[in-house]
Amino acid sequence: MTQGVSIAESHRIARAVVQMAQVGHFGGIVELFGPPLAAVVSVKALKDAWAAETAKIGGISFVGEPASDPTTAGLVRVSVPLTGERGTLTVVVSVDDKGVVQGLRLDPAARGSWTTPPYAAPTRFEEHDVALGTGALVVQGTLSMPRGPATVPGVVLLSGGGPFDRDETAGSNKPLKDLAWGLASRDIAVARFDKVSHTHADYVARTPEFTMTDDYVPHAVAAVRLLQAAPRVDPDRVFVLGHSMGGKVAPRVAQAEPSVAGLVIMAGDTQPMHHAAVRVARYLAALDPPFIDAAGVEMITRQAARVESPDLSSSTAANELPFGFSGAYWLDVRGYDPVATAASLDKPMLIVQGGRDYQVTVDGDLAGWRAGLAHRRDVTLRVYSADDHLFFPGSGPSAPADYEAPQHVDPDVIEDIAAWIKSRV
Repeated sequence: MTQGVSIAESHRIARAVVQMAQVGHFGGIVELFGPPLAAVVSVKALKDAWAAETAKIGGISFVGEPASDPTTAGLVRVSVPLTGERGTLTVVVSVDDKGVVQGLRLDPAARGSWTTPPYAAPTRFEEHDVALGTGALVVQGTLSMPRGPATVPGVVLLSGGGPFDRDETAGSNKPLKDLAWGLASRDIAVARFDKVSHTHADYVARTPEFTMTDDYVPHAVAAVRLLQAAPRVDPDRVFVLGHSMGGKVAPRVAQAEPSVAGLVIMAGDTQPMHHAAVRVARYLAALDPPFIDAAGVEMITRQAARVESPDLSSSTAANELPFGFSGAYWLDVRGYDPVATAASLDKPMLIVQGGRDYQVTVDGDLAGWRAGLAHRRDVTLRVYSADDHLFFPGSGPSAPADYEAPQHVDPDVIEDIAAWIKSRV
């Protein structure tokens, strides 16, 4: 942090979060949250998560000293280790330069770290860091380049909604790194990058006019051009692959950069996002145990109605809207039709969907792509019936807890995407 609260104050806030959790004062913790976090984590959800994780380690016998990781501009990530009778747990609190809690995670020791997927061969490619963008909004990225003399196609990866890093890190899982290493092992050059909302969280927080387009398009276009200029990459065969919101916005990237050779859309949503927020909230409330309570569903329903309202404007308060996004952000999302934009592009597309995905669904969202692109012979749609939203294979109804165990993107998805890209000439 260059201004605002000190590291010591961030440590104090993290300690306070742990102390309040220990005495069951979860309402006090939620009062420290910024609007985006408060919009998705209720008092009950926090209480239930704390109870579930501490039950695994038994009674807490020791609270360790906080450790800082100020790696994201505008945020300090503070880790507080807890020792119980049967194991350990780390409470990770992300504090911005105003002392507001923008992230809270409970990391069990068994979570583990990311491992190389069985379908990746690191000796077949090399990686180096790159910088994308200009001025104050430069972000860091990684270029994965296959070894050998042959000319190869390239693909730019876009992560889902939220302040994701270049790997789309979620606990010990890194779906975009799985994709990058899997595709690079199959002779496809890959560029991926940290989002503006990840690297410049302080800028986003103080810029109410920041939009979905701002979070993706300028740096995605820069990544396309970087790949096109890279030695041994065929500049006429650089694709864009987007996951979740990244899939939704991928047609807009191709619209902004006509040289894009084609699109791969993974679980890209087509339903209005505020409608989907209510549907997902109701799904999570129906889980056993529920992931969100009735009050949380009611709040999201009320916030979604504000998005729907003709009175929505750039001055609408973020705390009245889903996920704490600004009025300008929601105006951009509400005014964008990904299917119509994709239909206007003369580019081949591969659209893939997990059959067990409750966030983006076969019946709701894939149906939108199918209906809007039915006339296009250069569009391929595939469903992987066992896969969830992150394309992790499994069985039974999907739940947020399914994302926690260390796992990798479905190898069939990797193979099919690689084959599709390499077949485009």
